[in-house]
Amino acid sequence: MAARQSPIPYKEPNMSYDESIAIVGRPVGLTTALTLARRGVPCVVFESADEIAREQRGAAFHPPTLEIFRKLGIEADLTRMGIRIPVWQMRDSSQGVYAEFDLGTLSALTDFPFRFHLPQHYLSSLLLDVLRTLPNVELRFGEKLESVSTDGASATLKLRSAQGSSKVRVPWVVGADGARSMVRKSAGFGFEGFTWREKFLVTNVAMPMEPLGYTGTAYVSDPDHWAVVLKLYDDSHPDLWRVAMPADPDVDDAVLLAPANVQARLRETLGVDMHFPLAYSGTYRVHQRVADTFVRGRILLAGDAAHINNPIGGFGLNGGVHDAFNLGTKLAEVWHGRAGAELLELYSRQRRTVAVEVVQKNSIRNKKTMEERDPQVRRQNQQALHAISLDPDKSREFLLDSSMIASIRRADAIT
Repeated sequence: MAARQSPIPYKEPNMSYDESIAIVGRPVGLTTALTLARRGVPCVVFESADEIAREQRGAAFHPPTLEIFRKLGIEADLTRMGIRIPVWQMRDSSQGVYAEFDLGTLSALTDFPFRFHLPQHYLSSLLLDVLRTLPNVELRFGEKLESVSTDGASATLKLRSAQGSSKVRVPWVVGADGARSMVRKSAGFGFEGFTWREKFLVTNVAMPMEPLGYTGTAYVSDPDHWAVVLKLYDDSHPDLWRVAMPADPDVDDAVLLAPANVQARLRETLGVDMHFPLAYSGTYRVHQRVADTFVRGRILLAGDAAHINNPIGGFGLNGGVHDAFNLGTKLAEVWHGRAGAELLELYSRQRRTVAVEVVQKNSIRNKKTMEERDPQVRRQNQQALHAISLDPDKSREFLLDSSMIASIRRADAIT
């Protein structure tokens, strides 16, 4: 069941928040709000929906993300839920496992040497529970952003709710409102990149996959039938697994999602002749795009509003949380008068560089490696990754990169 929100008190049609930072979107927006509130900065959070949708999205968290949640005081509550995945594997559709990586290799560098699987709606619910206890945070649900503008000294949001239209003036706006960000669009940020030709066919399979040889995270290479296989946490299903596969963009969704066709794709992809109990199936398009800057005057971007990528590697929501904490700490310094606005330009340089050099580069490389068509190149790639997995030093460097620890270090090195 979706988490219901408390009724929103009526607001005057036009009002001004002289000190509060306006934040649009979640869960990256909620993480930004908590980062700011913990540092004494008042926030007002706007969300168009009236409730949190229960979706199996953003399901894997990397070690640096859990370290951020610890700093924000929510890691203990968060990790009472979820699934810890210390070992993940890379597989060939016909040859099986060719490399396994154990995050325990990084135990000297992080208190969280594992991938942590938990859908983002659990994170959003927990963040809301914490934010409701803080006197310097106001939550305004059921208010849809129509536009945002800035005069250089402040920003104005035009909103619509069940009560009608309103305008709100604030000193700063953080747009964390997703890939279709209205903040980004109305403020005129560029968003260059491309869209992958194929759709992604996503299924949730309600059965244990360990008997088939899968660890909680597995990447299956094949020119036509590659797949991402993840064990999911869900309090209504004891065994739920995500299997994401490519799908022909020229085939209508009604055909792709016909139960018999989904079953055929799963048998083809997983190489097992059986019936798979399904809890969900759907399709979506995947993009690789980065905003031209993450800061424009009084308007700031974070998360999918600033950068989007394919899900192979689990960089999207993790990168958004890293944005939120980086931005929140810097914006707090500016708000308190301890730093100038140039500190926010540093946020943009740090996080945009990581988005381009790490997130875009690695997610594109991961997908191309999995779908490589040349048999010789595919064999060479797999042999190279197998060799890395057996070499402690090379494996450690590989895991520093794939776990996003290296990306945090890269951002911190930018001045």
